[in-house]
Amino acid sequence: MKKVLIINASARNERSVSRYMTNVFVEIWEQRNPGDTIIYREVGQDNIPHVTENWIKGAFTPAELRTDDDREALKVSDQLVAELKEVDVIVVGTPMYNWSVPSVLKAYIDQIIRVNETVLVSKDDLKNPYTGLLKDKNVFLLMVRGNMGYDPGDFYEHMDFQTEYLKTVFNILGIDDVKHVSLNGSALGHDFLIQAKEKVEQLLS
Repeated sequence: MKKVLIINASARNERSVSRYMTNVFVEIWEQRNPGDTIIYREVGQDNIPHVTENWIKGAFTPAELRTDDDREALKVSDQLVAELKEVDVIVVGTPMYNWSVPSVLKAYIDQIIRVNETVLVSKDDLKNPYTGLLKDKNVFLLMVRGNMGYDPGDFYEHMDFQTEYLKTVFNILGIDDVKHVSLNGSALGHDFLIQAKEKVEQLLS
């Protein structure tokens, strides 16, 4: 049995296309894997703290030497990292905000990239310094863009700072199996729910 983590990053709730896509994903996944456990991590509407000076101090202090203030600064990060380590499948549902990811998702990423916890960094190999510690996991990226033209070969491909960024993050964390699908044009007034469902179905086919 597997544990599946659903990360929702949209600030919207009922009108969120990316949340619709994660819901479709869960529906299909549960039909095929009825014994698996689904857990949710709300990023878009929860208060994910940004990294602070106290956070940095605590993160780069050996665990046995951390003070109570260090541990308090890392409390949320420790919870998020432990959650990631426990799951087998990670699903990220996110819109594109200003050609990249929502700031709350970036805050989440900053909380989970932790030296000696999720990644090792070597000073001896500047061209390949990272060794990810999150092995044997699968990632699915479900991305939504308000406008058209962000897919490979399209006119706005050079402005897609969402896809490669998220793939790079999970690759650095040690996850090589990263699949993704994107829905373009969600803000153009059309009903994209059918197309969104089809894209998720294709991703899982």
